[in-house]
Amino acid sequence: MGHVTSLSTGPADTPPSSIVARDLRLTLGSGASAVEILRGIDLTVPQGQTLALLGPSGSGKSSLMAVLSGLERASSGTLEVAGQDFAALDEDALARARRGRIGIVLQAFHLLPTMTALENVATPLELAGMDGARDRAEAELAAVGLGHRLTHYPAQLSGGEQQRVAIARATAPRPVLIFADEPTGNLDAATGEAIVELLFARRAETGATLLIITHDASLAEKCQRVVTLADGHIANDTRG
Repeated sequence: MGHVTSLSTGPADTPPSSIVARDLRLTLGSGASAVEILRGIDLTVPQGQTLALLGPSGSGKSSLMAVLSGLERASSGTLEVAGQDFAALDEDALARARRGRIGIVLQAFHLLPTMTALENVATPLELAGMDGARDRAEAELAAVGLGHRLTHYPAQLSGGEQQRVAIARATAPRPVLIFADEPTGNLDAATGEAIVELLFARRAETGATLLIITHDASLAEKCQRVVTLADGHIANDTRG
């Protein structure tokens, strides 16, 4: 992955950074109705790190993830993600920059109901022009324990199985970054625990950086680093 080598680096014995954000701000609306959501975020995330993002509702967690993943443009500040200067890119360019570099797993699985599990994973790979997309998708579904459910539609799968498909879809392109927003929020405790173990296992196998939004303290403890947001800024940054 040549694009990774251009990331900002520190001393020779430290890994390159997947994310480098400086004075990152996000303001929605304008004039008297303007609301500042992110209020000057400084964050550097080394490649391969697992990071939990905590904070109360309204603290800016999902907005920060949207900006870091390129789904939303910051209002100001600098942001380098996976070797790309996200701050300088327009929406179309951000979409291209995300492709193949960033995987996203959400609480509400967001699978296409008219596509089978295999098609949900393979289609994004095909649209990205990847060779052997269906073979890659089949292998990824097998890796998440769904090799026997390839032809099933989302409605025929349990919540845990749907999230496994979503994880396979996120990791199949071998992204350097995986973002997960409350990935166990719609699952019972036992299923959620299994999904967490799977997500960390797939991250470890691919070497990706993993950033998780969660309210689950036990999930946060599995991460190497915990960043807590409050009122749009970083209130606490703890490394394990």
